[in-house]
Amino acid sequence: MSIDSNTPATAEPVGVDGEIRTPLDAAIDWCGRGLAWLVFLAMVISVTEVISRYVFDSPTSWVHETTVFMIAIIFALGGPIALARDKHIRVRILYDTVSEKVRKRLDVFNSIITFLFSIAMSYAAFVLFWRASHNPSGAWQLERSGTSWNPPFPALTKGIILMALAIMTVQSILHVIKAIRAVNENKKNEES
Repeated sequence: MSIDSNTPATAEPVGVDGEIRTPLDAAIDWCGRGLAWLVFLAMVISVTEVISRYVFDSPTSWVHETTVFMIAIIFALGGPIALARDKHIRVRILYDTVSEKVRKRLDVFNSIITFLFSIAMSYAAFVLFWRASHNPSGAWQLERSGTSWNPPFPALTKGIILMALAIMTVQSILHVIKAIRAVNENKKNEES
């Protein structure tokens, strides 16, 4: 495809969707690509269970809970991965109609809101995980599913949610810093 030299250039949005902004984001993106294989593994386990149940009349008790746990991991860690790839929800109709200067300020505002959300949700996740990992007397005891297999997946899932939100909190701090630096650089460029 060739670009016609008579066609006017359009301004690119400042915050390019999918931009990896920090080394932490790059590491999370890399881990996310490996984590995506859990979907395939969950499918293989589910297909094996269907064959075992309906062909060999030998159902298992662990497949459903394991599959749900793996998918829960994917959903929980989807937040940090989306934030790392800058694929979170953004009101594009507003963002795309303002100047570059305003966009950079919106990036600061968005990063601060993300930080506040992440810190509040991290606290809530900590409370849930604490209740799932300690009995009423305060001793370590993981919440279990209550089925015949009875794995500690409920407590582990809540721990992974806490970890994901803690990662998002750190990411959002780094994003706030980067967004503020971009605003300051923009001011320096305007002054010179």
